[in-house]
Amino acid sequence: MKEIKLNNNVVMPQVGIGTFLLEPNDAYNSVLNALKMGYRLIDTANAYRNEKAVGRAIKDSGITRSDIFVSTKLWPSEYEK
Repeated sequence: MKEIKLNNNVVMPQVGIGTFLLEPNDAYNSVLNALKMGYRLIDTANAYRNEKAVGRAIKDSGITRSDIFVSTKLWPSEYEK
């Protein structure tokens, strides 16, 4: 998969899988299968309520965590927590 270099020199895959509106079981299966197919960018958010399932899929994939780029989002009210 193609990658791009961000302005802070971090290298990020150009294509990934999003987990918006996926129930935890579907998020787990989708992420696990995407990783098996070669995807290395996973997008999630606290508000999606599937981050634990995404994390389990990453762990169960057997792929080194440092080889996977995860983007996530927090509501501003969550910053202080």
